[in-house]
Amino acid sequence: MTFVLLGFVVFITLFVLSRWVNILREYERGVVFRLGKVDPKPRGPGLVFVLYPLETIERISLRTVVLDVPPQDIITRDNVSVKVNAVVYFRVVDPVKAIVEIENFLFATSQLAQTTLRSVLGQAELDELLSEREKLNDKLQEIVDHQTDPWGIKVSMVEVKHVDLPQEMQRAMARQAEAEREKRAKIIHAEGEHQASAALADAAEHMSGNAVTLQLRYLQTLTEIATERNSTIIFPLPIDLMKAFLPNLEASVQRDRDIADQKES
Repeated sequence: MTFVLLGFVVFITLFVLSRWVNILREYERGVVFRLGKVDPKPRGPGLVFVLYPLETIERISLRTVVLDVPPQDIITRDNVSVKVNAVVYFRVVDPVKAIVEIENFLFATSQLAQTTLRSVLGQAELDELLSEREKLNDKLQEIVDHQTDPWGIKVSMVEVKHVDLPQEMQRAMARQAEAEREKRAKIIHAEGEHQASAALADAAEHMSGNAVTLQLRYLQTLTEIATERNSTIIFPLPIDLMKAFLPNLEASVQRDRDIADQKES
């Protein structure tokens, strides 16, 4: 009986001593309650003594927590139904508030992030949700950080991860993108035609003032036509080339007429 009682006393003593001695890691802090009242100064890291059962300790990690926000059904301002999920990065900066002010800060932060995600993104249009995601992330971070500040939590970042669009909306956006690409292609083609016509007009204006240049260009065109192996080539002659022969031709015609008149008389 004595050995049993002695063993029980030793067990209780070891148990109490194990609760008195606490080793906190570098990223941990201990919130101590003494007879139910919280010690305003957190303890740690290192070796921390707690006079159990008069004092109890709650361990809090100061490392950044990565919280995955599950997909949320959101109706945008332009009445498009989408599913959006996000990720929240936060850490405890005041261990005492994180224990005293909120029952479960992890669950509370998760619920707050979900409701804020639905509220903020529901006020944005689909194009804004897809193209201005950085601005929406900043707005989400500001709102969630402001709401969690009384809990001793600092939200450093909120990022929208994925936007899941309905199939019909994806097809409509694909058609819109294709139409936009066709429009740009037609505009580029029209601009090219306009520049080419302007260049041709300048070249024609420049060549019209120099007859030699016109003749050289004409001969170059004939050379290019001859290389195409056509059996018959029809090309016009510039009237300027025939001016030298016109006076002689008219004189010859007039002589033929005079001879014919003499024969008739």
